[in-house]
Amino acid sequence: MSKILGIIAEYNPFHNGHLYHIEVSKRLIDPAYTVCIISGNFAQRGIPSVINKWEKTKIALEAGADLVIELPTVYSISSAENFAQGAIKILESFKATTVLSFGSECGDISILKDISQILTDEPPEYKSLLAHELSAR
Repeated sequence: MSKILGIIAEYNPFHNGHLYHIEVSKRLIDPAYTVCIISGNFAQRGIPSVINKWEKTKIALEAGADLVIELPTVYSISSAENFAQGAIKILESFKATTVLSFGSECGDISILKDISQILTDEPPEYKSLLAHELSAR
């Protein structure tokens, strides 16, 4: 079965870090195909994109994507969680082995997993601290 590299991004605007991400991901994963799911003319929180979706698509293809799919606006203008869920649904529809590659400012997946677990489980200490901090404002 073909291995697909899935990249979820906004490319608003596309910069050298995005190019590096695509190049390194392709080198490490060696996929049969690279699919980028990107926001269209609007980014998260409904912010208009710096460049239109056609230019973003052209740039992503020139940077090494084999296929660029526009994330439906209902997901792209939503929260980060809905943005990701919409993109993952699209990637799952390929019915192929998909490797998801994404960038982060911290560069440490274990920290991101820990944060995700806390937000998912909402332990009592977290709820208490959150309530306290919100009431102090």
